[in-house]
Amino acid sequence: MGKLGRFVPEGRRRDRVPPTAGPPEPGPEARHRSAVRRVLSSLRPRTVATQVFLLQLGVVLLLIATAVVALLIQDRNRAIQEAGDRSLVAAESFANAPGTAAAMKSDDPTAALQPHAEALRMKTGVDYVVALSPYGFRWTHPDPDQIGKHVSTSYGEALEGEPHQTTFDSSLGKAVDSTVAVFDANGVAVGLVTVGVTVDKVTSVVEHQLPVILAAGGVALLLAAGGSALVSRRLRRQTGGLGPVEMTRMYEHHDAVLHAVREGVIILDGDGRLQLVNDEARRLLALPPEAEGMAVTGLGLSPALAGLLGSGRAVTDKVFLAGGTLLAVNVRPVGPKGGCVATLRDTTELRALAGRAEVAGGRLQLIYEASTRIGTTLDVKRTAEELTEVAVPRFADFATIELLEPVLHGGEPTGASMEMCRVAAAGIRDDAPLDPVGTRMDYVPGNPVALGMTTGRPILVEHLAMTDAWRAQDPELTQRVIEFGIHSMISVPLQARGQLLGVVEFWRSEQDPFEPDDLSPAEELTARAAVCIDNARRYTREHITAVTLQRSLLPGVFPELSALEVGHRYLPARAGVGGDWYDVIPLPGARVALVVGDVVGHGLHAAATMGRLRTAVHNFAALDLPPDELLAHLDDLITRIDQDATTEGSTEAITGATCLYAVYDPVSGRCVLARAGHPGPALVSPDGSVTFPDIPVSPPLGVGGGLPVETAELRLAADSRLVLYTDGLVEARGRDIDTGLGMLREALARTDGTTPDDTCRAVLDAMLRTRPSDDVALLVARTRLLDPEQVGEWEVPHDPAAVSRIRNETTRKLEAWGLGDATFTTELILSELVTNAIRYGASPISLRLLRDRDSLICEVSDGTSTSPHLRRAATTDEGGRGLFLVAQLSRRWGTRYTDRGKIIWAEQALDAGAAGDLSDLLMADL
Repeated sequence: MGKLGRFVPEGRRRDRVPPTAGPPEPGPEARHRSAVRRVLSSLRPRTVATQVFLLQLGVVLLLIATAVVALLIQDRNRAIQEAGDRSLVAAESFANAPGTAAAMKSDDPTAALQPHAEALRMKTGVDYVVALSPYGFRWTHPDPDQIGKHVSTSYGEALEGEPHQTTFDSSLGKAVDSTVAVFDANGVAVGLVTVGVTVDKVTSVVEHQLPVILAAGGVALLLAAGGSALVSRRLRRQTGGLGPVEMTRMYEHHDAVLHAVREGVIILDGDGRLQLVNDEARRLLALPPEAEGMAVTGLGLSPALAGLLGSGRAVTDKVFLAGGTLLAVNVRPVGPKGGCVATLRDTTELRALAGRAEVAGGRLQLIYEASTRIGTTLDVKRTAEELTEVAVPRFADFATIELLEPVLHGGEPTGASMEMCRVAAAGIRDDAPLDPVGTRMDYVPGNPVALGMTTGRPILVEHLAMTDAWRAQDPELTQRVIEFGIHSMISVPLQARGQLLGVVEFWRSEQDPFEPDDLSPAEELTARAAVCIDNARRYTREHITAVTLQRSLLPGVFPELSALEVGHRYLPARAGVGGDWYDVIPLPGARVALVVGDVVGHGLHAAATMGRLRTAVHNFAALDLPPDELLAHLDDLITRIDQDATTEGSTEAITGATCLYAVYDPVSGRCVLARAGHPGPALVSPDGSVTFPDIPVSPPLGVGGGLPVETAELRLAADSRLVLYTDGLVEARGRDIDTGLGMLREALARTDGTTPDDTCRAVLDAMLRTRPSDDVALLVARTRLLDPEQVGEWEVPHDPAAVSRIRNETTRKLEAWGLGDATFTTELILSELVTNAIRYGASPISLRLLRDRDSLICEVSDGTSTSPHLRRAATTDEGGRGLFLVAQLSRRWGTRYTDRGKIIWAEQALDAGAAGDLSDLLMADL
């Protein structure tokens, strides 16, 4: 039953087997390989910290192994050295012991040496101590059976006195043998001693140092493990908790996306260095393989693109041309440290449009540069040169400019003549066969240049070689121009305010021929230059007018003076004509007035103001006013002129005028000076010493407000030099007045013995290395004193009877001077003047005669300030003809006032025939 109950038919057993689904299960071998792979994968380090730890572990183990090997080698070498030293010491001790040499020479050396040798061997721990005869037979040996046997080893070196040492491999290991000779009292070798020691008997130090090495290695492993743990923790924090697998997967995904996109991607850090670049960006920018890590400015990009990427500022679709590719660039700053991400998109389809935009931008840039670089000066030629410098080489390879002759001199172009002069030329080469600067140009009718001047329109000649009208101007020269390579030209007339000023030619040889589109920029360049040239022309005209006016207002050649020898210089400033001036005015009594003034500003107004002041000074000097009164009147005059200008609404008032006025008397050497806001003079004594006298200073003219002017009096010796100047001589930009006065002192100190004119030249050479920024007026006067023999003085009593005596003394003085011909006229003049002083004046009365070059001066002074007036007497009048006679007989006459009264003077000419026949004059009034 039981057996039958357990029996199951075959078919039914197959029906009960569950059906299989999916792949078949792996076999045992496959399962074994999978398990091995899982074990190996679990053993492979997964984190950076583990990899670093394993690397450090390997390095530490390598260092430990290296240290142990080095220690073993070192210990072995030390043991061999120590074994050799021990055997040598033992051998030399036994050989040099007392009685060793005698025992070897005895009848039985073995009996005498064997006990001592064995005792030494036991005591020192060596392997053997053997005594040998000089012929190599053993006298001693640890094995008695070896005594008496011969040793075949050569000991010649030892017998000569040098210890012999040998290292060999014995049955007990490596051993060291040391052999020394034994010498008797006569120095004869009587035997040998050889001692051997095995190296293993030397104490090893490896077992002492090996624990230390292993302990140090263990500490290093602990430190490496701790450092790896810290690195792992830091990496976990920086990666946001992502593990190596996640980081690897993320990097692979990002890298695949980065290199798959068709836009260039660049990542830069805060210092502008390239951190990452994809394949598309590398292709678009033609970056080198080692671009990562380089600064963006060192990648060979255009300065504009490199500057944009390095700036880190946000930009959207900024277009740049990189090589032959037009790029649209987008930049976005990222990160707290100032990095940025840039994307680049190829927009080459816009290249044609970009090319046209670039040409237009270049032309706009050219026009902009022309507006800033042309017209920086008010010089006609320089302005023309600036136009050629702007045009070459950006617009043309060569540029030439011709101007009409009147324009060069500031005149208005009349159109009467079309002859021009080439004033500027520039080019990429200096050997071009074009007419040089300075050539007179007169274009024939039909020439393209003449046609442009006639029509007022620019003319384009695309092919010069095919233009007969241009070649007809000068066939030989034009042929050389064509052979040189110049192939096209644009001619543009220079016009301003509807007037033709000249013409500009632009030439090309290396660049492509001119096109019709080039006419517009050429015309724009020329129009801007024409305005600047016209302004310079008008300034030149004004400047020439101002120079002419100033030269006419400044004094010319000064007359010969008995009182002074004068030298003078005037240097206009770089800005043009100014208001500095000087003058030398002869005064009665052989005296001379020296004047130096300065009007602030430049141009026509300053020159005209200077002329008005100089005329006013002459008028006031004619009244023989003292310096303080003259400056006071001049101050009042300028104040009234300014008031009149204000009333009329004019803005050109006289402001900032200064003046120094000095009067020198050659009879006494007295010089009286006064100044209004002007630098004081320098005085060079006859011995060469230079001083700056202290002259009281008053406010500048026109701003004094009625304040009194103070004077100073100097006594000048003969041959002194009085130096008057304006502030432009001693003041300059970057140099204060004290420094300038010091330089002036040094310059004058080196001019001892020179003439005033040479002094002026030396001072200007020392003080002004370049053209001054302000006007400079310089006046140097060398003083003279009249010889006392040329002066006659008499005191006149207040008595009409004294007139005859004075007349007689005067006659004798004139005869002594050899002026007898002038006696009659002089008697008439002084009789009238002395009589008037006695009759109408007050004491003291004095008479002074001065002989000065070609004149004789008669001066009568008295104590009153009443001035006589010339009038014409009627026929019935008994008097009133005295001053009329004085005026007719004198060259000039007048009155000047002093502190104590007045002086009436009359000056006669001493040239032949000056007196003339007086009979007709006297009869005419009778």
